[in-house]
Parts: sequence; C-alpha cells; structure tokens
Amino acid sequence: MAGTVVWLRDDLRLSDNPALSEAARSGDDVVVCYLLDEESPGIRPLGGASRWWLHHSLASLGRDLAELGVHLTLRRGAAASVIPALLEETRADTLLWNRRYGLAERNVDAGIKVWCGEHGIRANSFQANLLFEPWAVTSGSGEPYRVFTPFWRACMDRQSPRAPLEAPSSLRGGPPPVSDELEYWALLPTTPDWAQGLRNTWTPGEGSAHQRLDDFLDSRVEGYRTNRDLPATEGTSRLSPHLRFGEISPFQIWHAARERRDAAVSEDIRVFGSELGWREFCWQLLYFNPELATKNYRPEFDAFAWESSTGAELHAWQKGRTGYPLVDAGMRQMEETGWMHNRVRMVTGSFLIKNLLVDWRVGERWFWDRLVDADTASNAANWQWVAGSGADASPYFRVFNPVTQSRKFDPEGKYLLRYVPELADAENIHEPWKGRSEGYPAPVVDLKESRERALAAFQALRGT
Repeated sequence: MAGTVVWLRDDLRLSDNPALSEAARSGDDVVVCYLLDEESPGIRPLGGASRWWLHHSLASLGRDLAELGVHLTLRRGAAASVIPALLEETRADTLLWNRRYGLAERNVDAGIKVWCGEHGIRANSFQANLLFEPWAVTSGSGEPYRVFTPFWRACMDRQSPRAPLEAPSSLRGGPPPVSDELEYWALLPTTPDWAQGLRNTWTPGEGSAHQRLDDFLDSRVEGYRTNRDLPATEGTSRLSPHLRFGEISPFQIWHAARERRDAAVSEDIRVFGSELGWREFCWQLLYFNPELATKNYRPEFDAFAWESSTGAELHAWQKGRTGYPLVDAGMRQMEETGWMHNRVRMVTGSFLIKNLLVDWRVGERWFWDRLVDADTASNAANWQWVAGSGADASPYFRVFNPVTQSRKFDPEGKYLLRYVPELADAENIHEPWKGRSEGYPAPVVDLKESRERALAAFQALRGT
C-alpha cells in the first residue's frame, strides 16, 4: 500500500492546509510529521517566547489530528538526514509540504526534493502561507518592488487570492512511527519559569486562532483604522502569532474579512487587508534579500557610526527602565506577554536606534527572542524600516518622540499605567521627570540632545 508523509513546518493547522488536503485525497496511509530542525545550515533557532508558543501549538495540533485518527510524529535534527530516514522507515512513496521562503529553508527543501527524485519518491510542494508567491509580483521591469504601495497595488491587480480549503473530514492513519515526546524537547522555560504572563495572555492553536479572528471581525473591526494606533485599546486583531505558526492562513483571514465588508466597515477592512499586504511585502523582501536580518538593505548604512551595543543604556532599554514611559511600557508589555503593540514597537525601536545610537540588529535579536510572533521576514524588515536602512523605510531623520507619541495615542496614560504602575502617583505621567515620580528612573538620555546626535551621525553618513 502506498504511503504519504506530510511534513509540517510553519503551517500547524488542519484547515486550508494544501499538503494535508492532498494527502487526504490520495487515500494513502498518511504520516504527519513535525521536524524541529535547529541544525541545518542557516536555519535560525527559535527565540524563547516562540519556543513556548511552538510547544503549545504542537500539543493542540496533536489533539486535533488524533480526532482524525492520525498521530503527530515529532522528530528533531537536520532535515537532510531525518526526513529521508522517516521516508525509508515508513516506506512512503510520496512526500508533501507547504512552501517556505527563507533561503536556508529553500535550500533544505531543494536538497530533500533531489534526494526524493533519486529514490523514486514523489515530492510536491504547495502555496499555503502567502497570498502571493514572492517571485510572482514584480515591477514592469521584472524587478522586485522596493516600495510597499506599488507592490500592494500590483497584488490587488492580480487575480483574487484562492478560497481557503476545508479541513479533511478524515485521514487514513497508518501505523505511527516512533515519535519524540514533546516534553523531551524542553521548549518551555523552567528555571526560572518566566512564561506566566504568556499563559495569561495567549491560547495557541488553530481553534483559538479562528476564535480570535471571529471576535475581531464581530466586535472590533469597526474603527480599526483609528483604534489600531491606540495601545490602551483592544483595537487590533492580535492574529500575528497565529499567522507566524500557521495556525490560520492569510487566505482564511482575507476571505473572512471580505465577507464582512459592508459600508460601515469597508475602509476598516481595506486598512486591515493592507496589514496582510505589509506581511507579504516583508516576505518578498526576505526572498530576494536573504540576509535581511543581518545586512543593511541599503548598503550605504554599512558606514553608519553606531555606538557601543553594550552598557547601562542598552540594559535600561531591555528592561523597560529608560525613564521614558511609553518606551518602558512597551518593553515591559513584551517581557510580560510576548507581544507589543505595533505603534509602540516603532517607538521603542526608534528610541534604541536613534536616541541611543545602537545598531538595529541588536534590537532585532532582542525582539526575536522575546516575541511570540517573531517572524523571520517581518521582524527584520520592520527593524530596518525604523532604522532607515530598509526598503520603503522611514527616513532616518524621522525620530519618534516617545512623549509626543504617548500624549497623542495614550493621552490618559491607561497603557502607561498598565505596564509602568509606579507612575500612578506621578504629577506628570508623560514626562515624570518634570514632577514627583517615586521609584521611577530618570531619563537615560535627553531627547533633544540625542536626536541632534543621531541627525549629525546621519549627516556624516551622507557625506561619506
């Protein structure tokens, strides 16, 4: 009897999973495998918060598959050795997966496809995690886009994204291979256990992803274009970690949002859709610039005069003790929940890069470890956007003032007090150094002086 192995990666769901649907249609005995690969060349190991999410997402997926009569097989190691061994062990004649877009991942997949061809095994891949393949949307000259607006306009001029697939109603599960125990992977923190805030905030898994989408579209999408900028308001979808691990697909989000599009929320839906578009843009950037997390997209920034990436100022930023309430609230929100409001991400990133003159790559690595939605493409592209070194970047001379930002987007200080409670008795919650503020640190830098220093460094770069 023929057998099929479905190799899951960043697609931990049953519905709208083309590889899994193809396996169900085949009628073969199906083995569903997740491989934790931290050994293949160029594969970036997950950060701590993402490892926590992965554990619980796999546990949820395992339960969902068990209801279909299929065991989730867990393996760990380099794909080039583990996947062929699994195929030989199961005597499968077909291997199916959904595509990945990082260069290291593509190299791994290409190597596996070559091995399969040499051993008479059919290997097939599918589009599952991006609305548009990165190579399919190019400019009139055939080049990848460098600016978001024409990129997204070109996407919208193409055929509408396909409809999502239903989850298989049944799978034919053969004898399950030997599997690692999830607990054996030690993805969860123990000493110390710093994940209580994550447990209080999130429920990983496909079911939770769809519940979050439904809740957003039912009760929060109206006013999204304004409320998404207010960190004290539950104004965003918070779907990013579910998308990161593929518990829900962009096709499902796109079509669910379109179905709710009426006159009252049409502009909100359009803006919400453009956020999916920004994710697509980031992945195109990574596809054509594989070193996006470590190399300036704009090479002129290679000569930028960064300050030391160690010391008291950096430590204060990491721990939310800079003396600037919005920066500190954001960093503490991330430390507690594994997530940070998007506008606050821009402010905290700008403060590190421009007020402290710390290389954007230091911040990118810190966020990679602390965020449950640490996405290979978006994390790098967004940090480069703030730095001014990326595509369609915020100009370097645009420095987000954390005081102006908090006054505008959190005027009553509700967000600030949620994460910086020692400001409860401050006379001036947005500028606590201007009055009494017991137990809160003084600013680590002066905003005006540090801004002028950053602009001088940028001017020196332009003169090189």
